[in-house]
Amino acid sequence: MAHFRFLLLLTLSFGIAFPASGEPEASLSNAVDSTAIQDSLQIIKFKQAVQQLGAVAPNGVPVVIDGDTLFLIYIPVGEVSPERRAEGVQNDILALGKDQQVNPDSIRLMSLKYYTGIMYGEKIIMSVTESDANWLNANRNSLAETYRIKIIDEIKKEQEKNSSRNIFLRIGEFILVLVSIIVIFFLLNLLLKKLTKYIIYLSQTTLKSVHIKNYELLNTKKEANLLISLANLVRYILIIITLIIAIPIIFSIFPSTKRIGEKLFSYIFNPAKSIFQGMIDYIPNLFTIVIIVLCIRILIKGLNFLATEVQHGRLKISNFYPDWAMPTFHIIRFLLYAFMIAMIYPYLPGAQSGVFQGISVFVGVIISLGSTAVIGNIIAGLVTTYMRPFKMGDLIKVNETTGYVIEKTPFVTRVRTLKNEVITIPNASMLSSQTINYNTSADNYGLIIHTVVGVQYNTPWQKIHELLIKAAKMTDGVLTEKEPFVLELGFENLYPQYQINAYIKDITAYQKINSDLHSNIQTVFNEAGVNLQTPFVVSQEEKKSAAI
Repeated sequence: MAHFRFLLLLTLSFGIAFPASGEPEASLSNAVDSTAIQDSLQIIKFKQAVQQLGAVAPNGVPVVIDGDTLFLIYIPVGEVSPERRAEGVQNDILALGKDQQVNPDSIRLMSLKYYTGIMYGEKIIMSVTESDANWLNANRNSLAETYRIKIIDEIKKEQEKNSSRNIFLRIGEFILVLVSIIVIFFLLNLLLKKLTKYIIYLSQTTLKSVHIKNYELLNTKKEANLLISLANLVRYILIIITLIIAIPIIFSIFPSTKRIGEKLFSYIFNPAKSIFQGMIDYIPNLFTIVIIVLCIRILIKGLNFLATEVQHGRLKISNFYPDWAMPTFHIIRFLLYAFMIAMIYPYLPGAQSGVFQGISVFVGVIISLGSTAVIGNIIAGLVTTYMRPFKMGDLIKVNETTGYVIEKTPFVTRVRTLKNEVITIPNASMLSSQTINYNTSADNYGLIIHTVVGVQYNTPWQKIHELLIKAAKMTDGVLTEKEPFVLELGFENLYPQYQINAYIKDITAYQKINSDLHSNIQTVFNEAGVNLQTPFVVSQEEKKSAAI
């Protein structure tokens, strides 16, 4: 550029001295143009070279002191990279800042042919090259002056920070923090002791046992121990919080460990900030979930009221039995809860994460694989509910089991036998087996109880019929409006078989009525002098007959 300016001035001078005409002027003009073109090409090549150098660190490498960025370095110098240049400047500033004998105002600029040096005495703190200035489109000396001012200010800050006064202040802060921690620990321990004494006093005077119906969940001693444990837990939590806050503060007091303190602060407060921000951001979703849950709960309470009214017969619905009310309510409630979960699922925190979805799929697979029998029993329970083969308190017979229905759940039905044995029958077995309901027969037609007797052939059958009917009528619980009757079942080798049949209504007294009937038969036959045949007697008679 200097050559170009010189040639341009020379050209103007010649233009003034020699008027325009003739060959000398033309040749001189051609020479000037040729030189200007060469200088322009050199400038372009230089800029291209600077661009290539700047590509090493296009975003710049910061010169950072205590977290503050002074300026950025983009261009390498020879084999020295921008990173190494920035590191060297940082180290020199810190070294000068530690030396209280250094006078920052003595830092000067030294302009040479290829660079401008920022100097302290004979030491070069930084070299500002033409490439540095060209990259920033600035004048080299002006850029160096800007850097010099920033370096002076930073060295003064470092000297102030490393002064004896500040060192003593830091030591004082360190001691103050330690004393504060010790005092806090002492106060927490003292507070725990006083709380323990107060809780023991309350347990002896004020606290009462916690009962759930007749079960004593917590007595006063257990309550006191629980409260003391909670107080101790709170003490440990406060101690941990104190240490979490105090340790980063201690590291931040001294410059050499300040970065460690800042890191510790970031480790503690960044997650806390993220959690708090996440909670704030989650509030709209939380409101949505609350509204959905409240709506479903209100709907379920309304349905429960209707089901209770139908169950007690206060509300009648055509072709809908009262004993269907609660099972139907349970089914609808289950479906509503399933619908509620499906609605709130997208609003749950982490619902869109792969881990959350994977766990959901895993739980679903486990439930589907392990609940085949359970689902089968639930479906069977629903089917038997709406088939209405029996209701609570009915006397039923399932396979070889006879007893009263005492409990019906979605999974099993419990029956109390006539011997007071409680038998649990899976609903799937109930559905696949024949069920006899004695209550239905008794209520609608009158249940027929019957028994078979054997009498010798020499006794007239009319007399047998008369005696059996008499015994039936003597039995308490046998219906008087329906006449007992006798059936002749067959003829054995030594005796015919007679079956007495009588109607009863009170199914709860079935066992007693049946027993009384047998007793009355024996009484009536003994009074009439008619012998009843037993299998043992028949067997002896058959043996005698065979021997003859």
